[in-house]
Amino acid sequence: MSPTPAAEGAPVAEGGAPVRLGAGDVELTVLPGDGCRVGSLRIGGTELLRTAEQPSAQGQGVFAYGSFPMVPWAGRVELGRWSNGQVRHQLPIDMPPHAIHGTGVRTSWRPAGPVTSEDGRVSAAFYYDLADPWPYRGRVTQLFELTAESLRTTLSVETAADSFPAQVGWHPWFRKRLSDGGAQARLDFDPAWQEERGADHLPTGRRIAPVPGPRDDCFGLPDGVAATLVWEGELSLEITADCDWMVVFDEQADAICVEPQTGPPNGLNTAPRLVTMIDPLEARTTWTWHRAL
Repeated sequence: MSPTPAAEGAPVAEGGAPVRLGAGDVELTVLPGDGCRVGSLRIGGTELLRTAEQPSAQGQGVFAYGSFPMVPWAGRVELGRWSNGQVRHQLPIDMPPHAIHGTGVRTSWRPAGPVTSEDGRVSAAFYYDLADPWPYRGRVTQLFELTAESLRTTLSVETAADSFPAQVGWHPWFRKRLSDGGAQARLDFDPAWQEERGADHLPTGRRIAPVPGPRDDCFGLPDGVAATLVWEGELSLEITADCDWMVVFDEQADAICVEPQTGPPNGLNTAPRLVTMIDPLEARTTWTWHRAL
């Protein structure tokens, strides 16, 4: 669940020039030095994301723009505390009183190989090695695959030795309006349930029937994430993912966040998924766009 406004945090490590990928009239900019986020996605010259240059994103910290990976946890961790078996850990508090959105967004990533292009698909991969404040060694890899019709992104977490619980997810800031005077985005999805949100912005553990927005809420989709953003008369965007959870945040005037993730907020404590040497964590999401005729 997203902060309002996004929190100021520790500076992102420097390094990693922007990487620009193109397919047809689609332009994707990846910022490996800025949390390996998608800094821009332009389709036929139309920007889909809130960018760092937009006034609404300026001064709001690392969480406020583009589409960034949430890893090795997604959303809030209650009071920054979690356990791996009998071993207790404390994360820095960056959305008081909780820790939020992982370490990847604050890290400079490295290229995992050259940009490749084959059969109309352009691919680029990046990685970073887990380090303090995360207490376990491992590697995170993110792969982008762009065509003229879609963007597929894959996140994976591997351990270098000890097993540990982890989550992955994506936090895009889609523009509510793609053009001046254009229609406001409509989100269509059919969740199996909504996680009741407590006063501390964490799920209470009680599942309820979905309620109308505005939203800063987590939803269960046990058959996988399937949602569609519609900008009537301009564009529609199908969002799918092999994840069972999705957070929707639409409380800000100019942007809507639709966030597939492999566990709910505070999932390190309530729904831990163990990463082992023989069982890494991997998830993928695909955005497929359709232009209005």
